[in-house]
Amino acid sequence: MAKLNRLKAVLAEQDKTSKWLAEQVGKSACTVSKWCNNVVQPDLQTLDKIAKLLDVDTRELIVPTK
Repeated sequence: MAKLNRLKAVLAEQDKTSKWLAEQVGKSACTVSKWCNNVVQPDLQTLDKIAKLLDVDTRELIVPTK
């Protein structure tokens, strides 16, 4: 399966855990784990919220920027 998001990498770069993210966005740890492992993808509103929490551009969660 293709990697459709970089959420796991961005969390690691910022020393944040998927459990922390789950608490911040009000989702289960299982759901966030599925996002991090590219099993399912967050909806666009949630992706925007995650980007704001991590203080990154939404595009950085989708593709690496140079």
